[in-house]
Amino acid sequence: MTPSPAEADLIITGCTVLVHDDQERIGFEEDAAVVVRDRVVEAVIGAAEAEGLAARERLDARGQVAMPGLVNCHTHAPMVALRGVAEDLPTEEWFNDVVWPIESNLTEKDVELGARLACAEMIRGGVTCFADHYFAMDSVAAVVEECGMRAHLGEAYFSSQGSQGREKSLEFALRHRGAADGRITTTLAPHAPYTVDDADLAATAELAREHGLPVHIHASENRDQADTSLARHGVTPIEVLERTGLLDVDILIAHGTGILDRDLPVLQNATGRVAVATAPRGYLKFAWPTTTPVRALRAIGIPVGLATDGAASNNSLDVWESMALTALIQKSTEGEPRWLTARQALHHATLQSARAVGLGDTVGRIAPGRRADIVLVDLSGPHTQPVHDLAATLVHSARSSDVRTTIVDGRVLMRDRELLTIDVPAVVRELGERMPALLDRSHGKRIQEYDT
Repeated sequence: MTPSPAEADLIITGCTVLVHDDQERIGFEEDAAVVVRDRVVEAVIGAAEAEGLAARERLDARGQVAMPGLVNCHTHAPMVALRGVAEDLPTEEWFNDVVWPIESNLTEKDVELGARLACAEMIRGGVTCFADHYFAMDSVAAVVEECGMRAHLGEAYFSSQGSQGREKSLEFALRHRGAADGRITTTLAPHAPYTVDDADLAATAELAREHGLPVHIHASENRDQADTSLARHGVTPIEVLERTGLLDVDILIAHGTGILDRDLPVLQNATGRVAVATAPRGYLKFAWPTTTPVRALRAIGIPVGLATDGAASNNSLDVWESMALTALIQKSTEGEPRWLTARQALHHATLQSARAVGLGDTVGRIAPGRRADIVLVDLSGPHTQPVHDLAATLVHSARSSDVRTTIVDGRVLMRDRELLTIDVPAVVRELGERMPALLDRSHGKRIQEYDT
């Protein structure tokens, strides 16, 4: 597409651009420029062609790679406040003895500050969009609107809250859908089949159909959950989703390391759009015996997006690390060095992640008509030189700290590693003052019981 001769909002010039072809393979266009107008990519052209174009703002990106911004497909952003408080524990103790007692103390201010710190971390790591599944989500939405990120937000609930939990999730989704100039999309967010009963799940599916909303849920997170569900109910968690109607609507399943072979035809025959988010670092920390079956899911056409989960279990919101770990763990699990390739990993990190959160037609590619969610990656460091295979360098050598500039909707949120929309020292200072009250477990309360 030839760019308009009128003044562009932004031109990024002199970079190598990661692009997707018509067969959805990734490639690279060298010595290129990206023209942005009205928050979208107008054209990807040669750098020489861009020299004569007028622009309100120009970024000289010589020696850098322009990539679609990364998408964190499943996280609990405010849980950065709990980073490191529950270490070296099995899943049940992690939930029941530490995390759920602490979360019973959460206030809206805690959630706001945690979300603000999380957004700063993600912007610095090249994440332009995140799917968040947590509590007090009005506070998260306000942070997203202020800091300029894109987000897919859902108010989490348990059946132990009664119908009010489900109703609050719906009210949030309807009120914030399309907010922040369209940067916020919303979802219903039941926690999991082991904390939300079949009646609530079926009611959620009906609400999703009635209001045209997707669903974001934890399901078959690990093999123990699948085995326990079979022993107690005679069905897997995925089959619970099927019988309650949740596979008839658009659904994002978090983790899925317990997805069994019997679940694959169930997922393949779903009438809604199904996607899975994988967050491999946490699975290693919890010593889960299996990982997300990326290859089997990809074979039946289900996109697998990359995620971090919350920083209380993952310790970071580094999707770059998730990309490298996914590639490495898939090689080990499959016993096949040709799977997952660096180019496949980049596809999961970009277009498949965008599809996982329902934004496959909006972001995930640097192409005309797509929203200008772009990160610039500096590969001049000694750990990324020399470059023999650019895809491999990005996946296996580059780090999130190599991201120099982060752009969302055409707006620069970080330039040359300087955050422009969040005051991190102020957030850290205020959050630190609130830690004693947040971490207090002397009350003996929990927001929920983990029993699978």
